[in-house]
Amino acid sequence: MNQIQDELKRIEDQIRRHQELLTDPELAVLAREEIEKLATQKRLLKQSLPQEKQGTLVSRKSTAGNTHSDANALIEIRGAAGGDEAKIWAGDLKRMYMRFAQKLGFKVWQLDESTLKVSGRGAFGAFKHESGVHRVQRIPETEKQGRIHTSTATVAILPEIPESQITINPDDLEWQFTRAGGPGGQYVNKAATAVRLTHKPSGTVVEVRQERLQQQNKAIALELLRSKLWEQLEVKRKKTIEKTRRAAVGHGMRAEKIRTYNFPQNRVTDHRINKTWHELESILNGNLEKIIEAVTKS
Repeated sequence: MNQIQDELKRIEDQIRRHQELLTDPELAVLAREEIEKLATQKRLLKQSLPQEKQGTLVSRKSTAGNTHSDANALIEIRGAAGGDEAKIWAGDLKRMYMRFAQKLGFKVWQLDESTLKVSGRGAFGAFKHESGVHRVQRIPETEKQGRIHTSTATVAILPEIPESQITINPDDLEWQFTRAGGPGGQYVNKAATAVRLTHKPSGTVVEVRQERLQQQNKAIALELLRSKLWEQLEVKRKKTIEKTRRAAVGHGMRAEKIRTYNFPQNRVTDHRINKTWHELESILNGNLEKIIEAVTKS
């Protein structure tokens, strides 16, 4: 908790420094943009604090999720129902989250085709309510009859879990190494750098082929595995505590339909709070603040 408070203090100090630049004609525009970005990050961090720290009403969501609010975030996005259009939609969501993360000042990089890592204090707290099924309704580019198609993509937001919190027995792991293939240069394609890691007790499989060195991909694979095992423990915990999760905003992991993006009507609807915004293009360009703040406060 002290880490989040320290980060809030740092952001407030930066806001004050940039406010001093508002009187400079050459720097005022840049300073104003930076202040807006810092103010957004400050709001999201404050919303991840418990009730007694932020002085506002805590929602019905489980407070256990706040434990990792200041952690880095892993964002896994996969096309679901809808074939090729679902894969395209997953790519659109990936760009949306990358732009939103960069807007907040976080560092973002792609671990594999479906997974992003967002690095920075408070990253998981900023994204954690995005887990679930995201539905899109639009006319695909390949549709010749002008019909509206419905496709979906699943989003899972996982915190980066420290090694000390999830113990993995090396004997439970099965490693496989292959050539990565595709772009990346001659070395990547000829050396066995790609990693496939199987956790035998749970059957969880992780594949990583992003980095040039096998050892780097092994480290990333273990990082992803820890987060996935944490997610499985969270699901079991919530099923034990609650007979039903439907009444709680943000409790859905990757199975709950949380949002619809309707292109013909230019609207985005979050089903958890039954609220709609008519600025779809802006939202897909990474302007998610209004939605995330509304969901967090519900």
